[in-house]
Amino acid sequence: MRKSLRRKDRELTSDLAAKLFSECEYGFLSTVDIDGQPYGIPLNYVFKDNCVYFHCALEGYKLDNIEANNKVSFCVVGKTRVVPDKFAMLYESAIAFGAVSEAFGDEKQDALVSLLEKYSPGYIEEGEKAIDAHGKETRVMRIDIDYMTGKERDIN
Repeated sequence: MRKSLRRKDRELTSDLAAKLFSECEYGFLSTVDIDGQPYGIPLNYVFKDNCVYFHCALEGYKLDNIEANNKVSFCVVGKTRVVPDKFAMLYESAIAFGAVSEAFGDEKQDALVSLLEKYSPGYIEEGEKAIDAHGKETRVMRIDIDYMTGKERDIN
């Protein structure tokens, strides 16, 4: 169910929210475990084709949660600045909501190379060798975004 933003005056357009997803360094994945316990974890990621891709180990708590319930949210935070004399925070943030599935084959390879291009642009060749050597020990997950929303309080 899509929630509406309380502060419409701070809402980002969908294009600006997507731009923030393209530019941020990391984000926070939020899942829920089988007992209903929320779990949030910071991750590096790449945003492409209106999806969020991240890599992980072959098993773990977040994967257990995703297996039990693949509905997640993923939040990114751009620039921030505290304004102490106004008791305020200037910020930009966006949240995507969607379902997680695993990427395989060419899609997995493409996502891993995209992560290299984002985080290690000067080491693509070495990174591709690492993917070849350790790719079987790595899972790549894709969040198919149902919708995203963003907010900002003027930071200029």
